[in-house]
Amino acid sequence: MKVAYILNTPNAANYKVGSMILPQLESGNHGVDVLGIFFFDDNCFMLREGDPKGERLAAIAKEKGILLMMCDQCAIQRGLATGEAGEAEVTGVAEGVSVGCFPDLYAALAPNPPDQVISL
Repeated sequence: MKVAYILNTPNAANYKVGSMILPQLESGNHGVDVLGIFFFDDNCFMLREGDPKGERLAAIAKEKGILLMMCDQCAIQRGLATGEAGEAEVTGVAEGVSVGCFPDLYAALAPNPPDQVISL
């Protein structure tokens, strides 16, 4: 099964992804193919350059082809992107992280759509 995660509750990135999903991805026993993770609100902070969990997630995402995308407006508000919504560019985040809005997420996942979208 192929899944995509949307992180929209407080501490979802640090706790649910960083402490549960990330170790499973690293050990190869998560049980599904993760196609993408979309970060909202303060969950974006996990993707800061130098954040230990964010750097580990970026490395496994690169290895497995997992999309890591932050909400552009959330990232701009937190200093993790510059520019305007719809045309923002990341700054100071782990390698491979992008920003966008739902249309960008849909376009990125369209060639290989998930079977399930899970909101955490």
